[in-house]
Amino acid sequence: MHNTFAVTDDIMYIGASDRRLSRFENAYPVPYGMAYNSYLVSDEKTTLFDTCDWAVGRQFIENLQYALASKKLDNIVISHMEPDHCSTLGLVLDLYPDVKIYGTAKVATLIKQFSGRDVEASFIPVKDGDTLNTGKHTFKFVTAPMVHWPEVMCTYDEAEKLLFSADAFGTFGALSGNIFSDETDFWTEEISEVRRYYANIVGKYGNNVQMLLKKASALDISMILPLHGPVLRGDIAGYISYYDKWSTYTPESDSVVIFSASIYGGIDNTCEILASELAQRGVKNIKMYDVSALHYSYLVSEAFRSKFIVFAASTQDMGLFSSMEFLMTELKAKNLSNRTVAVIENGSWAPASGKHMKESLEQMKNITVTEPFVSIRSTPTEEICEQLKELAANIASTVNS
Repeated sequence: MHNTFAVTDDIMYIGASDRRLSRFENAYPVPYGMAYNSYLVSDEKTTLFDTCDWAVGRQFIENLQYALASKKLDNIVISHMEPDHCSTLGLVLDLYPDVKIYGTAKVATLIKQFSGRDVEASFIPVKDGDTLNTGKHTFKFVTAPMVHWPEVMCTYDEAEKLLFSADAFGTFGALSGNIFSDETDFWTEEISEVRRYYANIVGKYGNNVQMLLKKASALDISMILPLHGPVLRGDIAGYISYYDKWSTYTPESDSVVIFSASIYGGIDNTCEILASELAQRGVKNIKMYDVSALHYSYLVSEAFRSKFIVFAASTQDMGLFSSMEFLMTELKAKNLSNRTVAVIENGSWAPASGKHMKESLEQMKNITVTEPFVSIRSTPTEEICEQLKELAANIASTVNS
């Protein structure tokens, strides 16, 4: 049975949500499910904006056929060729063989790679600034390479002032009837999943996001229609401001996050002492995480949010405890920069984790390491507690400046 929603009088949401999926892209936990968005424009010529993942394929096809009613499908605009959006493309092409396909030049290559189909006869490559008129609507194509694949483009509807934004401005989480952001507690309950999505899916490509934001700043946008999550309606400027911060690696909050990688508890104890000292110096909203217990995608998101990061880890096999090593590898991969940090190590006879953490930090841009560097042997001593007080004072001074 169809399940569609009107975005405007002639634009229909025909996507669907999957609540059975445990990990998006087999990597990121999605405890609230995942929405796969597709949109149909009913005009003199009908235009489909992207397809959906196989997991919701049946619902998507039922929605498409219902929304089309007795009309034929004239056009497909492909914003992004990742399989979660295009695994059902072949089925749509079988159902509507005369459809015209619009996308950047790379799209045709990716269609052949994924499906083995040669779509050259029906494919119309578009460049930045090209337009498609379907009657009432004129769609302007806005290329967005490497946000987060090379073929990505957004599309601006000049009639309705809507931006079809591909994977930009998306979020983790299924939709539950309310397809618009202003129908939910989006800014309070859902922003953490928006940030986690950005940091892990798009975070590496800050410079490319900045180029897209510059293009978007020249457009009068009333709504943003992403491929995941709710249609953004309401405070568009506020949402874009988050993307501006994240893509320039600007801390979102003057807060401290402590990442603890402890084997037998000595590092955890040290971090608890540091957190207490910070609180006594007026630092608020301190967050501390066991990096072995919480999935790294949440930790990456917290690193994007926070102004100050404490990396505290045990030594393992003369190297860095594996969970912290993996986290720092991810942070380097996401191009995290412009942060102030502290380093705490532990090693019962030959501490080496601090050296490895510092080496990782040196490979990141604009990272300032705050002294003192704290090195403990097994468990914190009174001398270590005095060092932690000094470190807490220096961190508080940075956070409160």
